[in-house]
Amino acid sequence: MAASLSYSIAALCLSILMLLASSVVPSAASFNQDFDITWGDSRAKILNNGDLLTLSLDKTSGSGFQSKNEYLFGKIDMRLKLVPGNSAGTVTAYYLSSQGSTHDEIDFEFLGNLSGDPYTLHTNVYSQGKGDREQQFRLWFDPSADFHTFSILWNPKGIVFSVDGTPVREFKNMESIGVPYPKNQPMKIYSSIWNADQWATRGGLVKTDWTQAPFTTSYANFKSDACIWSSGASSCGGSLASGGNTWMSQELDATGIERMKWVHNNHMIYNYCTDAKRFPQGFPPECKATAS
Repeated sequence: MAASLSYSIAALCLSILMLLASSVVPSAASFNQDFDITWGDSRAKILNNGDLLTLSLDKTSGSGFQSKNEYLFGKIDMRLKLVPGNSAGTVTAYYLSSQGSTHDEIDFEFLGNLSGDPYTLHTNVYSQGKGDREQQFRLWFDPSADFHTFSILWNPKGIVFSVDGTPVREFKNMESIGVPYPKNQPMKIYSSIWNADQWATRGGLVKTDWTQAPFTTSYANFKSDACIWSSGASSCGGSLASGGNTWMSQELDATGIERMKWVHNNHMIYNYCTDAKRFPQGFPPECKATAS
């Protein structure tokens, strides 16, 4: 009798633990569940039972998708495999954005290349409708040969852009010196592929070779640890730091800062905060605050 009771208690405890685990660990994301294809007709496809999404560009049109949910802070991961071969003139955009003339936006853009040349990773941050905060990098690997993870960490303290876990850019909350920060507008996730050969590759000198079309970018393994905004309320509740959201207060540690410095020293090709010709009246305040 005692052994039977002990077994029953053990089984009950195991069941409770499994139930708790299932409520904490997010289930595998499905593109069918989390995203809507918004334009491009059959150029955008959800495949493999929702595990894979592809966007294609031809001479007639590009294509795009957006998330079903809006988010107000979160950690967003997506694995992308970019257009292979001669992708010159094409742009794949992957970003968070709200709507309207005073929108907020957090941008990854991938500028196509001639075969054998490195891709350019373009980043930008808009707050209350103001952008013009571009930083660009040459990726140190071929992003068309395999999938790579591109991540955005967005919390009240700052925004961190990462590539395969390596931080490439940090935009801190500097409201204390008058720099607007994205913190009040829920944003959806968007992605698209489109033709931008008037500027995308070598300033528009290299045009899109349409004999190589269609140009296709692939997406997999979407993960979000984020506060979903719905009906004027956050899924994180009134206290954003509650519920085990450790990312809500996360900042770059010393190791992360050193890794980001390595990227800046070896792979950054443009930083608006060092473009004196662009700002003859003086650099924006966030540039002065972060200048070493």
